[in-house]
Amino acid sequence: MTKDTILANARLVLKDEVILGSLRIRGGRISGIDSGGTVPSGACDMQGDFVAPGLVELHTDNLERHMSPRPKVDWPHRAAIMAHDRELAGTGITSVFDAIRVGSIVSGDGRRYGKYARQMADEILSMRAAGALRISHHIHLRAEICSETLIEELAEFGPEDRVGIVSMMDHTPGQRQFSDLQKYKDYVCGKHGLDSAAFGDYVTFLRGLQERFGTTHEAATVAAARRYGATLASHDDTTAAQVAASHAHGVTLAEFPTTLEAAEACHTNDIATIMGAPNLIRGGSHSGNVAALDLAQAGRLDILSSDYVPAGLLMAAVQLGTLWGNMARGLATVSDTPARMVGLGDRGVLRVGARADMVRFSILENTPVLHETWCEGRRVF
Repeated sequence: MTKDTILANARLVLKDEVILGSLRIRGGRISGIDSGGTVPSGACDMQGDFVAPGLVELHTDNLERHMSPRPKVDWPHRAAIMAHDRELAGTGITSVFDAIRVGSIVSGDGRRYGKYARQMADEILSMRAAGALRISHHIHLRAEICSETLIEELAEFGPEDRVGIVSMMDHTPGQRQFSDLQKYKDYVCGKHGLDSAAFGDYVTFLRGLQERFGTTHEAATVAAARRYGATLASHDDTTAAQVAASHAHGVTLAEFPTTLEAAEACHTNDIATIMGAPNLIRGGSHSGNVAALDLAQAGRLDILSSDYVPAGLLMAAVQLGTLWGNMARGLATVSDTPARMVGLGDRGVLRVGARADMVRFSILENTPVLHETWCEGRRVF
């Protein structure tokens, strides 16, 4: 007989409201939800803490940080994947789309970077199949439009690879995220040690790549997403015209629109906007783009991503819940909405029949304190 687990005396964050109640788990699924603060015999007393759906992360650079903890250091990949997995479990993330770059630069002066996506995806998928990972992992291919090898790297993936998201990334200097060339210069020269002359040559080289491959690479990315059955995302849309082009490609997710104009255009075109949790927490974009808070106040922020700070995801969702006066709405930006937008209909909401992916947290002086994380009814933190 499968033994039920009961979480009682909890503030349950449901789809549209927060209630005091209890939740029953059986076989990795939610089998019952009841209201009231009683604690039945054998139940786990949540002591009035919040119990919310597990967090769904669509865009994170965290795996790359573990792969390369220092410049020019390539850490053993399986160890990096495991450390990344454990860290996310410890921040309340129960489903993650691991962002892996496709498209490399193998010639020219300045910064070069090579191919790694197929090998990394194989290692993630094999570790998942072996039961070595605590949370649910999917693949997010970040297609670098401004690159040389994108088409051949996209061809190495197929529908069997759990590619849930393909995003079109165009980091050509002078537009989108790097519209301000000085900020781009500060970023590149600081990170890679280029002097002014080398920086100028590098910009010219990258712009040449965009002119040669931009249109072809965009078309190849759109076709690949369709072949995989993946959700197509844009990245750093800045103008209404860019959003219109994204919409024409079939984009349904907009990662980090850089202006209110672009966010408004996304809303008009039924494209969900993703903003970075660090942007919200810090009070602004480190690149000088639109503040996530401005989009939240305008009702144009749909989904949060931890981006480069996994622990920021729950923190920012609670911040939104406080800002909007609706904790269920705030938590939906990291659970229900991202799950729905990528077709994961079995999670993201506390309801009977859903996966028992959950987090338990309290709030201390406006900061969430994570106490427990469950994935399919199993405690993973």
